[in-house]
Amino acid sequence: MSLLSNQIEAVLFVSGKAIEEKYIKEKLQLTDAQFGEALSELLAKYSGDSGIHLLRFNKKLQFATNPNYAKEVEAVLNPIKEKELTNAMLETLAIIAYKQPVTRIEIEEIRSVDCTYSVQNLVRLGLVECVGRRDTIGKPLLFATTDEFLKRFSISDVRDLPDYETLLDRLQQITSSSVKVTEKPMFDKVEEVPDFLEGEEVHKVE
Repeated sequence: MSLLSNQIEAVLFVSGKAIEEKYIKEKLQLTDAQFGEALSELLAKYSGDSGIHLLRFNKKLQFATNPNYAKEVEAVLNPIKEKELTNAMLETLAIIAYKQPVTRIEIEEIRSVDCTYSVQNLVRLGLVECVGRRDTIGKPLLFATTDEFLKRFSISDVRDLPDYETLLDRLQQITSSSVKVTEKPMFDKVEEVPDFLEGEEVHKVE
């Protein structure tokens, strides 16, 4: 592997998303020949039985896992994601499922605590998504559950949801494991407002 190949490899790894080839060539000041040679080395390295593949599509490059190992990746990472669901996040998720579409401030009025952290992580885990803005002062974001939520908790349709207490109990049972999850302190420091909440007033309930 040449130094140039290693540099492009580092860029793609840190990015975690697709990057246009022309952008890489422009920023690294590469000729077409230099880029082509480095790309050939990377494509040879990240192919076949390698756990990581280099995808090339629409003149873009991106690292991705080898689909042949999807089962093993899922077996290891899914339990880790389950453990990331703290009690506060489960309560927030149950409220969103039952009241959707609902704003973060409305969730906080029910839970009487700041829910920025919980909502942020539920969105990151793909269980909740932004579905629009409420037509009121400030245009607060509206959140609802995703298809991933239905699949994760074996619910066929949001119309089939049980009452709130039953739903919360069911979520806790499904996500329970031998490793106890400790709730992270939410007010030990001022947290940055996540990108998807940018523009909203951060509301804290005392």
